[in-house]
Amino acid sequence: MARGLVKRNEDYSRWYSDVIREAELAEHAPVKGCMIIRPYGFAIWEAIQRALDDMIKETGHVNAYFPLMIPESLLKKEAEHVEGFSPECAVITHGGGRKLEEPLYVRPTSEAIICSTYAKWMSSWRDLPILINQWANVVRWEMRTRLFLRTTEFLWQEGHTAHETEKEAVEEVLRMLEVYRRLSEEWLAMPVITGVKSRSETFAGAINTYAIEAMMQDRRALQAGTSHFLGQNFARAYDMQFQGRGGALEYAWSTSWGVSTRLIGGLIMCHSDDQGLVLPPKLAPHQAVIVPIYRTDDDRAALLEAANGIAAEARALGVRIKVDDRDHLKPGAKFFEWEKKGVPVRMEIGPRDLESKQVVLVRRDLGKAGKEFAPMEGLAARLPGIFAEMQQALFDQALANRRDHTIDIDSFDGMREVLNGDLAFVNACWCGSEKCEALVKKETTATIRVIPDSGENNEGVCVVCGEAATRKPVWARAY
Repeated sequence: MARGLVKRNEDYSRWYSDVIREAELAEHAPVKGCMIIRPYGFAIWEAIQRALDDMIKETGHVNAYFPLMIPESLLKKEAEHVEGFSPECAVITHGGGRKLEEPLYVRPTSEAIICSTYAKWMSSWRDLPILINQWANVVRWEMRTRLFLRTTEFLWQEGHTAHETEKEAVEEVLRMLEVYRRLSEEWLAMPVITGVKSRSETFAGAINTYAIEAMMQDRRALQAGTSHFLGQNFARAYDMQFQGRGGALEYAWSTSWGVSTRLIGGLIMCHSDDQGLVLPPKLAPHQAVIVPIYRTDDDRAALLEAANGIAAEARALGVRIKVDDRDHLKPGAKFFEWEKKGVPVRMEIGPRDLESKQVVLVRRDLGKAGKEFAPMEGLAARLPGIFAEMQQALFDQALANRRDHTIDIDSFDGMREVLNGDLAFVNACWCGSEKCEALVKKETTATIRVIPDSGENNEGVCVVCGEAATRKPVWARAY
């Protein structure tokens, strides 16, 4: 066990906080529930942001920015939306030393300000679709907070689109859900289940909410991203009308979708171990670190020359690599630090290694089993392949964890036993009744995470009431 970290099987919640602290990802801010994202943690967010921003733009969207503060009268035009967010809203009543004529809400989300703006931008069907994304911060006054997973202020992207037809809007919702699936699985190496939420779990004001759900190592679920079909609800509230092809005024069909810094929490809980953070190579700020081991100035000069030569070759191939030439730390302290920070590959090189023209290479996810002597010749060219193997191995390990802890259940007693015990993802038929859904939540604290569109025949009987059922949701306790 690494110094300063409790083991996962002793206290998973504390272990999570220990990993964040020891890897220097974030810390608590003076304002309760807020966090300071430290440079190393923010570098991970920037990598996620770059990858997702490219995907968003590839689908035809552009970036813009909308105000942080929303007039109360504007927010309250959509009643269901306001009711859903009211307990979480932060309200500004004074500014410039005096009471404001109208309170301002710090955005919990931006449908109100963006839809009212889109209403001014559209007059004809030719103005559609409007496909805009923004990178921003939001504030939701959370009672129980945890770094990255649930904080009062957090960073995210939120896409908002307006369309001529319902069909186009639904296609947009599913397109962005697929983008989120790709981001999670291809970049975070975090397997997810996609599907639609139940009515009680649907975003306030939406017709349908679709989500990606991931299993963490403790077998709880994490909602990692959502995509909402808003129908014409917000269009009617904010007068988003346009002249249709037949000449009549029509209401636009809208969507919204987003992921946040919560993804970093998912990354930690999906892959990390009792030694600290484990990062997928695609998102690691440093994909590899070289630690020269020397005692004399002559050794230092020769080893740094060799290390910098390897690093230069690797950088030419697009590898993010660092030579740790700090003199005030011993090699063991450096090894320990980079292990805690989850650097995918560590290379050690001492005088004997230099004579043998080799390095000691350690793969973070394999530990001692991943330690090898690697020839310097061709080493840089090997690294991309090692990263690809590790990226896939992390995904496969997380997928195996989900498969091993997903259970089909056909009795309420069995469901209670699992969800109140060691936990799992439970596949169980449901009649669609909110009463049955609420009873499961009351007795297990578990909720319907998604109703997958698997294409399978899910006819059966409801696990709670025994009535006919055609849906088989994934039930789990969640963060």
